Amino acid sequence: MVRARASGILLHPTSLPGPWGLGEIGPQAAAFVRELAALRQQYWQVLPLGPTGYGDSPYQSFSSFAGNPLLISFDALQAEGLLTRAELASFPVLPEDRVDFGAVIPARFAVLRAVSAAFAQRAPAALQREFDGFCARHADWLPDYALFMALKAAHGGGSWTDWPAAYACRDAEALVAAREQWHAEIHDVCVQQFLFDHQWQALRQLARQAGIQVIGDVPIFVAQDSADVWAHRDLFYLDEAGRPTVVAGVPPDYFSATGQLWGNPLYCWDVHAASGYAWWLARLRRTLELVDLVRLDHFRGFEAYWEVPAGEPTAIRGRWVKGPGAPFFTAVRAALGGLPLIAEDLGMITDEVHALRDEFALPGMRILQFSFGHLGREPQLLPEAFPENCAVYTGTHDNDTTCGWFRAVPGAADTRAAEAVRAEHDYVLKYLHMRKDRDIHWAFIELAFRNQARLAVVPLQDVLGLGSEARMNTPGQPGGNWQWRCRSGALTRAMKNRLTRLTVETGRASNP
Repeated sequence: MVRARASGILLHPTSLPGPWGLGEIGPQAAAFVRELAALRQQYWQVLPLGPTGYGDSPYQSFSSFAGNPLLISFDALQAEGLLTRAELASFPVLPEDRVDFGAVIPARFAVLRAVSAAFAQRAPAALQREFDGFCARHADWLPDYALFMALKAAHGGGSWTDWPAAYACRDAEALVAAREQWHAEIHDVCVQQFLFDHQWQALRQLARQAGIQVIGDVPIFVAQDSADVWAHRDLFYLDEAGRPTVVAGVPPDYFSATGQLWGNPLYCWDVHAASGYAWWLARLRRTLELVDLVRLDHFRGFEAYWEVPAGEPTAIRGRWVKGPGAPFFTAVRAALGGLPLIAEDLGMITDEVHALRDEFALPGMRILQFSFGHLGREPQLLPEAFPENCAVYTGTHDNDTTCGWFRAVPGAADTRAAEAVRAEHDYVLKYLHMRKDRDIHWAFIELAFRNQARLAVVPLQDVLGLGSEARMNTPGQPGGNWQWRCRSGALTRAMKNRLTRLTVETGRASNP
């Protein structure tokens, strides 16, 4: 499903420039799409687009189906007469180079609540009919999500497992009463979901016209505190109170002696299989209403996943459990008429994982920053050994920027690690036939673009040559993530010319 010899840029919409505290899906996003086309790119890769929960992470969302209302464009709302300039007069002045989530979330939702409350009076008849159609088309998830968010707000933002039992356990009479009591709040959530979808579909249509396809992202696991788990308790391993009995993670490895304890609830895959994977198919169909291609996160979990008993302090005491495997992908292919997926096959990968990926001809992922730590002793990991059917990245949202990665050396207290890093850097320079690390980011971009991999993707931070200050996420770090923003005009003419020339030279360019 990936176009032959193509390239693209990785940039989450929150990182776009703009005056309202974080990137939006209005004029600035449209300008970025046009810029991608001018640069002869064919793909724009984003992170998950759902409403963010714990730690402001797009990978911890309140819903696998909903859009993030924080991305709604205020400029586009004004253009449609749904928001007045006066209603923005008291909006705080916020940083332009980072997202201050603590300030931006209450400020933006205050504006969105005003827009939702006035929607019936301000929206023209055609837009109101579009809203009604949106609610009808998404009746399989929107009412549950809207009620979930209304109840969450009514209970101080607390997790649904801490709500009164009648709500947590979805007592039918209690939910009927709740829908009546919080009718206005539920309506606000529905309007915001509609406005997100309305604006995103306009942006996606612009992208289609410009020859740009959007690569989205589906995390394999969902957040415990989500409408997904609350509304579909039978699909997960939960106790009577709704809390997980087992949780997701990864076992100890070279990078962590205790593994990673993610804490997400795990699927009852036999229940999913009995329904023909109906929930998963609905999830993927909804995602493909928003994007053209899906990066399937933690692909190895579909072959086997690391199960940890709930309550364990680390991921050490876990076990491998078989995932849904080939029957799942067979069902997806039959339902969707194909597999528009990229398999995120990074980490502790086995022959069985490779076999599952290859059985369905899914492109995997290769990260250049992971290619040199073995100092050439494992030639199958070097860039020249990458398969054609894969997507090559200089780095991802979980990596440091290329400049930051190359210039970071552990402190003097860890001399062995520092020596290993210096040896790796020396090997990289030798491999690239470079004497100094000046323009190391362009050397990596060129390495990716000249690679035989069908798709090459570069985070915008690497095109800009930024350091660790522009890193999007540091796994395991509880705060300070997902905040980077690109300043307006940061992409200079020289950068544009160099990227365009490289794209054309390497046969990855879109049609002029």
